[in-house]
Amino acid sequence: MVRPASNARRVAIGTLIVAGGLAAIGAIALGSLSVFVARKVITPSKKRIEDIRIISSTATTITLSPTLDSLLPGTYSFWFARGSGHAKIGDILERSALSVTRQLLSVDFGDLSASERGYLAGWVYLGPGDLDVPYEDVLIQTPVGPAPAWVVPAVEDTGRWLIGVHGRGVRRQEALRAVEVTRRCGYTSLLVSYRNDGDAPRSDDGRYGLGDTEWRDVDAAVEFALARGATEIVLMGWSMGGATVLQVATRSENAGVIRGLILESPVVAWLPTLNYQAQVMRIPKPVSALAAGLIGAGWAGPLTGQDEPISLDRLDFITRAAELSVPILLLHSADDGYVPPEASRALAEARPDIVTYDEFTVARHTKLWNYDPERWTNDIGAWLSRL
Repeated sequence: MVRPASNARRVAIGTLIVAGGLAAIGAIALGSLSVFVARKVITPSKKRIEDIRIISSTATTITLSPTLDSLLPGTYSFWFARGSGHAKIGDILERSALSVTRQLLSVDFGDLSASERGYLAGWVYLGPGDLDVPYEDVLIQTPVGPAPAWVVPAVEDTGRWLIGVHGRGVRRQEALRAVEVTRRCGYTSLLVSYRNDGDAPRSDDGRYGLGDTEWRDVDAAVEFALARGATEIVLMGWSMGGATVLQVATRSENAGVIRGLILESPVVAWLPTLNYQAQVMRIPKPVSALAAGLIGAGWAGPLTGQDEPISLDRLDFITRAAELSVPILLLHSADDGYVPPEASRALAEARPDIVTYDEFTVARHTKLWNYDPERWTNDIGAWLSRL
């Protein structure tokens, strides 16, 4: 005769079942959140968060809620009305715990008086026409199709070209701030777009490659410049654009014509950046670690939407520093707030023979020119002259 299980045994079995169920639920939740985070990293945003409240405005001033961005000294773009309005704002005139009043330099389009919120951006110029220089609209034949670009010729043709590569979530207008100094130094500027940035064609998967795929479009820009008479090329990249030009410098068959790199607020290695952003957003470490693994796993494509995995190791130039061979000007802000400067510092320490490093403070991410245009311009001009 089989005796019924004792109460203690039944409780133990029930506890194991519940624990196993909770563990399974926890694993599913961990996996689902990790997939969400991975997709967030590689999916282009369709709209920017309007995180600054417009309190009031006059013909010459604008009063905003105080945020890390709205309190930054310097000159900036201010986008409002869900990106359909644009203004330029300047110096801080007055500030308090509840507001900051700044110069309103211009309202280029949109009804500012009817808007309640907006966001601040580093690229002030809307197009090369704002610079009062000759320019040409061109198309570069990239692997994903024709990508629009601007060519701003040097005052006198020297055969030297600078290719400007914008960062994640913005467009080629970001690179316009470099035109004045590079043109003065005898460089023709080629300001490019790349896959999934809103100007260039979309890739089949519509996902960012964090530089691991976009470099092919910039390499096509190198081919374009060579066909137009370039004899030596400097690549300049902001943020993810920095990660992209590092890939061009080490993977392109045309690397021999690349004379130097200018990296502004660059992603020198993605893993420290992703870990930092996860910490800021209070994402648990196991989630961020699994998300990074998913991005690099070929089998995870159906989950993340990628056609091909991203090699975070190949994008790590702390460990790959020895592979770099051309002079580098590296500019970063100590309080970047998005891409921590530690990786830039590590690259500068690993390669003092080729890296010129200047660390700003206060300027935050990709806003070094806005915060201190004289220092930024002098850095680049002096470095290009030495090159």
